[in-house]
Amino acid sequence: MPLRVGIVAGEASGDTLGAALMEAVRERVHDAEFFGVAGPKMVAAGCAAWASAGELAVMGIAEVITHLPRLVRLRRRLVTQLQAARPHVFIGIDAPEFNLGLARRLKRGGIPTVQYVSPQVWAWRQGRVRSIGASCDLVLCLLPFETAFYAQHNVRAEFVGHPLADRIPLGSDRAAARRALGIVGDSTLIALLPGSRLGEVSRLGAHFVDAARWLAARRPDIEFIAPMASEDVRAVFASQIESTTAPPIRVIDGQAQVAMTAANAVLVASGTATLEATLCERPMVVAYRLGATTAFLLRRFGLVKVPYFSQPNLLAGRKLVPEFFQEQVTGEALGNALLGILDDPTQAAMLSREFRIIHEQLRVGGADRAADAILVLLGRGRV
Repeated sequence: MPLRVGIVAGEASGDTLGAALMEAVRERVHDAEFFGVAGPKMVAAGCAAWASAGELAVMGIAEVITHLPRLVRLRRRLVTQLQAARPHVFIGIDAPEFNLGLARRLKRGGIPTVQYVSPQVWAWRQGRVRSIGASCDLVLCLLPFETAFYAQHNVRAEFVGHPLADRIPLGSDRAAARRALGIVGDSTLIALLPGSRLGEVSRLGAHFVDAARWLAARRPDIEFIAPMASEDVRAVFASQIESTTAPPIRVIDGQAQVAMTAANAVLVASGTATLEATLCERPMVVAYRLGATTAFLLRRFGLVKVPYFSQPNLLAGRKLVPEFFQEQVTGEALGNALLGILDDPTQAAMLSREFRIIHEQLRVGGADRAADAILVLLGRGRV
């Protein structure tokens, strides 16, 4: 009987992880079948998509509430479909607010469950760890410090490394990236990445444009490039550029990794892109803005338990790169931080060394280790 895997991935990053995991599982179990919620990469890898991963691309407490009726209907439908399909294992990739509730119902029905990508439970709302333990037979962690937190609460967890660290080569070739983008000479280049979600770009994009304008007023030689994650995101950001007297900003489709590698510094929304910039060994300034209601709730109830939110700072355990949260995010603040990076080559060299150490820590064959851990859970692999 073929290995049957129910799988639900949230948004673009989950789709990438899911496709790599599917390939790794199939290298070990050739007749494995996958079905559930998938993005285009997972579909191309052979996953039967019952719904699109993009349907789960919602962030923030208040924002989730707006979409709650639709998400509840989708989860109910998936519970019914997955219970009827009886997969050998259910794997939720990211999207914890959606996947953990789904996993809990399936686990109660005797289906082994895995959460691939730990929720940031160690950072905020730590009480959720009890719910994770009740929902999941195994948590696959991308970051090395996460397993210690789960061990304290008797939840089975394994560090598998980050697939991005495997895909991005050690040592970035800036000259090759510039050639690929048609950039002539050695001009100073700033990459602007205001986010992959419409909500992120709506809250951050105008401030990123203001930062570019602030910098251009002081350094007219600086060039700007903005890789966009989708057509919808591009349309929002283009309108933000057009609504003010912005300097020339070259907006391109995709190619985020190439743009970051080519850049002297990166202005980036908090999230997976900060890790990508780390692995490309590029200095960065990180910004994070939530909806006003979500930010108020986080502060009012003291839900955040860590001093940093960007991935390089969390991984290093200290402040390597500047972070700006909520009302701290202004064009002047972001531009001034970027200028400080450009004017301090010693700092840039130090960051490159620190980022290389992080890259080596995470470069451990993430998809392969995740596949092995899942098969061990199912009694189909070696301990």
